[in-house]
Amino acid sequence: MSTSTTASVSTHILDTSIGRPAGGVAVHLSARGGQGADWQALGGSATDTDGRCKDLPALPEGTTHVRLDFEVEPYFAKKQADAQQDAPANRDSGPAVFFPEVAITFAVVPGEHYHVPLLLNPFGYSVYRGS
Repeated sequence: MSTSTTASVSTHILDTSIGRPAGGVAVHLSARGGQGADWQALGGSATDTDGRCKDLPALPEGTTHVRLDFEVEPYFAKKQADAQQDAPANRDSGPAVFFPEVAITFAVVPGEHYHVPLLLNPFGYSVYRGS
């Protein structure tokens, strides 16, 4: 919910290695009210089957910076385990993911909505301010 005194945040994840949404990824939201302030953990959620995280906590008044922490390692570990079960001859001894976590920090202004999509694959990621 966006008001004139707070910003709001939403996100979704697309697994670009398969061209599909990444469901079941834990997302944690933190905020701070100034560059030198301490981060305040606000809570979190997980992406749904459409890769969307629709129920992130509201930002407190005075928030100037937001951090989204995505726990992607369990998602890729499960995906790799499922693939090995389907085709055991294709087992790879390497890690399921190069970046086990993705932390995105960005500045916000009151009254604005920030949609921050994460484009994800096992060996890279990209983010942008969406709409």
